[in-house]
Amino acid sequence: MTYTCIDVSDALPIIENDALIVDIRDATSYQNSHIINAVSLDNDNVQTFIETNNKSRPIIVCCYHGNSSKGAAEYLAAQGFSEVYSLNGGYSQWSAMFPEQCELGN
Repeated sequence: MTYTCIDVSDALPIIENDALIVDIRDATSYQNSHIINAVSLDNDNVQTFIETNNKSRPIIVCCYHGNSSKGAAEYLAAQGFSEVYSLNGGYSQWSAMFPEQCELGN
């Protein structure tokens, strides 16, 4: 199993195809702002995430700048998820290009 790096502009059609966005940034950053409907994923909830999600559903992993997401995407692919993407540029690029697709803290 492997993953694919995608640019922010390539993520929208995948999201529209029922992709799940996973945000691996720290909890404070996630709470301050994140991609709409993104799920916060960390060491405490990753096992539950793996056990409870459909492994055929596309997964887009988002971090700060697109570096840490590669390792997380590789890990999720190794856990059996069949369509895993790492978001190049991460949340910083996403929020610059699609501010209307971001949700401020709740």
